[in-house]
Amino acid sequence: EVQLVESGGGLVQSGGSLRLTCAASGFAVSSVAMHWQRQSPGKGLQWVSNISSGGTSTSYVDSVKGRFTVSRDNAKNTVYLQMNSLEIEDTAVYYCATVVEGRNYRGQGTQVTVSS
Repeated sequence: EVQLVESGGGLVQSGGSLRLTCAASGFAVSSVAMHWQRQSPGKGLQWVSNISSGGTSTSYVDSVKGRFTVSRDNAKNTVYLQMNSLEIEDTAVYYCATVVEGRNYRGQGTQVTVSS
């Protein structure tokens, strides 16, 4: 059974940092592209970042470039999102997501709240 469990969210002041963790089970994170998405109150789901199955390619939405870094630990079957210089606009529920054998999966999310 494919499962994605996010953790690491919390309340942080503007300019602070958090590292989100996505623990995967039921498949190997090294075999698929892994994505981070977020949803702010009253807004739709937004793609934030992804890391390729080979781990050599990463992409980011423009608003987080230079501040967020996605990485993967194949031995731990875990994906991370390091978030630095957080802004109030980064407040959202963050999800990790992937496609395994043609099916979409997303975790339950972790809340990130950035205060002024």
